[in-house]
Amino acid sequence: MYYGHELQFGTFITPTNDPPHSAVRLAELTEASGYDLVTFQDHPYQPRFHDTSTLLTWVAARTERIHLAANVTNLPLRPPAVLARAAASLDLLSGGRFELGLGAGGFWDAIEAMGGRRLSPGQGVDALSEAIDVIRGVWDQGERGRFEVDGRYYRVSGAKRGPAPAHNIPIWIGAYKPRMLRLTGRKADGWLPSLGHLKPGEFATANATIDEAAIGAGRDPREIRRIVNIGGRFSAGGSSGFLDGPPAQWVEQLLPYVVDDGVGTFILASDDPATIQLFAAEVAPALREAAARELRSTDAAAAASATWVARSSAVRAKRRAGIDYDALPASLAAHAIEPGDAGYARVRSTYMRGGSPGLVLQPADAGEVAEAVAFARANPDVPLGIRSGGHGISGRSTNDGGIVIDLSRMTGMRVLDESARLVRIEAGARWKDVAAFLEPHGWALSSGDYGGVGVGGLATAGGVGWLVREHGLTIDHLRAAELVLADGRIVRTDATTHPELFWAVRGAGANVGIVTAFEFEVDEVGDVGFAQLAFDASDTAEFLRAWGDWVVDSPRDLTSFLILGGARAGQPQVAQVMAVVDSADPETVLARLQPLAEAAPLLAQDVRITSYRSVISNSSDAAHAAEGEPSARSGLIGRITPEFARDAAEFLASGASYFFQLRAVGGAVHDVPADATAFAHRGAEFSVVSIGANRPLLNAGWGRLIAPHVDGSYLSFETEQGPEHVEAAFPPATLERLRRLKREIDPGNLFRDNANVTPV
Repeated sequence: MYYGHELQFGTFITPTNDPPHSAVRLAELTEASGYDLVTFQDHPYQPRFHDTSTLLTWVAARTERIHLAANVTNLPLRPPAVLARAAASLDLLSGGRFELGLGAGGFWDAIEAMGGRRLSPGQGVDALSEAIDVIRGVWDQGERGRFEVDGRYYRVSGAKRGPAPAHNIPIWIGAYKPRMLRLTGRKADGWLPSLGHLKPGEFATANATIDEAAIGAGRDPREIRRIVNIGGRFSAGGSSGFLDGPPAQWVEQLLPYVVDDGVGTFILASDDPATIQLFAAEVAPALREAAARELRSTDAAAAASATWVARSSAVRAKRRAGIDYDALPASLAAHAIEPGDAGYARVRSTYMRGGSPGLVLQPADAGEVAEAVAFARANPDVPLGIRSGGHGISGRSTNDGGIVIDLSRMTGMRVLDESARLVRIEAGARWKDVAAFLEPHGWALSSGDYGGVGVGGLATAGGVGWLVREHGLTIDHLRAAELVLADGRIVRTDATTHPELFWAVRGAGANVGIVTAFEFEVDEVGDVGFAQLAFDASDTAEFLRAWGDWVVDSPRDLTSFLILGGARAGQPQVAQVMAVVDSADPETVLARLQPLAEAAPLLAQDVRITSYRSVISNSSDAAHAAEGEPSARSGLIGRITPEFARDAAEFLASGASYFFQLRAVGGAVHDVPADATAFAHRGAEFSVVSIGANRPLLNAGWGRLIAPHVDGSYLSFETEQGPEHVEAAFPPATLERLRRLKREIDPGNLFRDNANVTPV
């Protein structure tokens, strides 16, 4: 039976430690010769052999492309929970190149001499079965329940899961006897025997045993890759012996194992460099060609499945209802992540919101984004989230049971016009990476206050950054955008091409399409002054007024943000003030800061001349792992009045919010006409953001004390959904204009899982 796996080749190298680097050099030769895989036997009791796990790590560091595995891991001497973490670590470090081969044992005298437990053949099978459960349980960070395995040979009682590997590490079993073969069919992803240990006809019989066990366990036999170790000798003349002759004879003798027995991987057991090179040059390509030709001529159905790649039944069991997974285009499938996949824990949530999407798509270019949009259109009854860098205070870039289109692989940046300071930045880049890209040119782009934010989300909502009072919002620097519309069209929009779309992208972009790339005119920015100050704000209302007046009355080269926390019994309120002054002159920086010095007692200060890149490089590269629903409210206000300051102080004292921030949005923001972009609240001086742990308490306090003072909101920080919140973000004329455009380009309201502007 042909199982439809793409034909691959590997080597099986003796891990000799004399000389120390001989096995490593053969591994490097394996990669250079074009093989897919390099493997090493694992006999920890052999004094002339390297420890295979250590050797694999060294080889991974010395190679770039090739996959690695033990052939096979000696399980009795490697506790499965520890082995699982070691495997995941090596997979992460190597970029998803590790495969796990497992063996039940053998050489029991040597194993027992090393402290291992002697097992009978039957016990070895049972222990291996338990070990697979432990290993997969450790890897499964998507499962949040208590991790328990109460086995006879291995026990796990509440051990922490993780880390998750970089990819779904396949587990291959070296098996010959019926019980091991049945275990392979029930639980493994691959069968790894040595062909020389099998008598004629035994391979097909073993295949049938594996297939029967797989079907009995509710699995598709095609999930299990058939991998064989082979050995032989190249000679000039033909020979009656198996794999003893010229390369053409090897091809002829191996071909039936592909066509009739479904072998997907041949592993050449040899430590001879010439043999390794000759096999790669003359056997592997000829066998691929012969197999493809034979399959085309004998079995059209098998040929059609030649590149079929199975997700295991365990992964498929975690799929969510309503998504047609089988219809996913091949171009997207390679980088699609499902709830059962190893990388799911790293993409399920955002910075503030825990999520459980049914499918995360990670396209690499605009064409693949268009395919992802088409797939989402074909699955209209599930939520659709769009994610750029994955930060997300509002939480709209993840969901429960839906599709997420994640642009994090689209991070390209390039200069389009040096003299015009025009750059092209893809939507999946993060702002700290953008700052690093711009700094060598002496440029910067005001872009929020956190380097981990993705370009796409911020540059379509507004963009309130450290240089906003001097240089305006991020959207004010946008000169063109490439985006994918709901019908799959890829369009470029600017002031003269699709001008209405260009207007909408700047402030309401999440409603009109998926922006894949931006063209920005950036600013010349050198070193800046950056101040981090802490004040005793026990008189909270008075400090708010003093800070607000200081910001508004300062020259535009100063931008400041203020953070206040919730009330703490017996402790004074502390105000954290951060400010950027666009000047490298210390005297100028101090002159800008000095007027605030009398506002309240200063508790701590850090003022330095630094680069904009340094200011914005303040985020971790760790995956987001939020849980639950965020509760955040957003508003825009003018100057800080005594009434607002009083009510804000009462709001904080109530305990409704643990994070209360005001950001300057005046200065250059006022210079742009209100109807020039979909971000229309151009008269505001400050953005107000409040985050709370108790949603009803936060909303009640906000509604009573803060809402009466606000005029508009900034959607990037608003978690509440509904028409009234959309109306708060867009004035009536702006909202009507957006609805007319939405009717034209997205009448089905595909892009709805956000602050949704519904079509007219």
